[in-house]
Amino acid sequence: MREKIRVGIAGLGFGAEFIPIYQNHPQAEMYAICQRNPDSLHQIGEHFGVKVRYTSFEEMIQDDNIDAVHINTPIPDHAEQSIAALKAGKHVACTVPMATSVEDCRRIVEAQQQSGKNYMMMETCVYTREYLYVKHLRDTGKLGKIQFLRGAHQQEMAGWPGYWEGLPPMHYATHALSPLLALAEREAEYVMCLGSGQIAKELADKYGSPFAVESALFRLRDSNLAMEITRSLFETSREYIESFDVYADRISFEWQQLEGESPVLFVGEQAERVRVPDYADRLPEGIRPYTTQGVYDLTDHVHLSFKQGSGHGGSHPHLAHEFLMSIVENRPAFPDVYTSANWTSAGICAHESAMQGGEKVFLPKFR
Repeated sequence: MREKIRVGIAGLGFGAEFIPIYQNHPQAEMYAICQRNPDSLHQIGEHFGVKVRYTSFEEMIQDDNIDAVHINTPIPDHAEQSIAALKAGKHVACTVPMATSVEDCRRIVEAQQQSGKNYMMMETCVYTREYLYVKHLRDTGKLGKIQFLRGAHQQEMAGWPGYWEGLPPMHYATHALSPLLALAEREAEYVMCLGSGQIAKELADKYGSPFAVESALFRLRDSNLAMEITRSLFETSREYIESFDVYADRISFEWQQLEGESPVLFVGEQAERVRVPDYADRLPEGIRPYTTQGVYDLTDHVHLSFKQGSGHGGSHPHLAHEFLMSIVENRPAFPDVYTSANWTSAGICAHESAMQGGEKVFLPKFR
């Protein structure tokens, strides 16, 4: 292995958020960037001082100088690009979701097994400061026995790129369900989901998905736990929220209703708002600032995902650090390819259930 892991980033909208994180990580060399639009590619390359630039993903992954590829391209491209990069001998980090079909999830699992390279779905919600806080309560025994979990991700996607228009809500469910499954340390086993309301015909026709909201109940595998997920993308009034609630016998945690408030801990029926700490001290010093700031100024150039999602709870440097250290330490990343497939297929199967009027749908086993 090289002294530093040479990273190539594909997709420079949201992906540009990670350039300075890799540049300032002691185990990484921010080696190459890839964007189809050459003007944007060179503008970003000059801004960050990245000399190796590609307009073709296929050409980039053939570069033997690149050890790892971080994919931030449109959702429809995730599966094929992840498979191609794994087959080219690259470690792969890919933004959510892993794929848009159960079959493509399975193909990525197979490609990872055949290549022996690491695959990590870059799920922000299992590295937010809120998740890390509740995980600490669980790990120290303060939370007690988990009894039930609930997650929600509600967002207005007007103004986002066209491939988002009409996307089935549960096809992008990982932000809502991943912290629940991670805290329970279980996979989803089966789901029953109902669609509710209706979006405009011009949106519904894009993917054949009519629902404004999809709400699902999941049973967790090898567990007596269930969890509830609510997801909306269009034509449902709500301030942006990615939230999770955890109900346990000693302490329960509920996400704040409005941005700017603090979450609530319950001990019995007694409630108190708590200030969740930042966890930058777990990171190499050079990337600690990125738990609280984006890569651009916070006025004209901040990416929509950073603006709407409040910076994804400080998760970006934690994600990059986990990906890099999993390679350095020769271990699976978290989430690994099997967990990523379960989290992604959970949403795909939930939408399938909604289209079948709430029929029970079992998730495949990938391990």
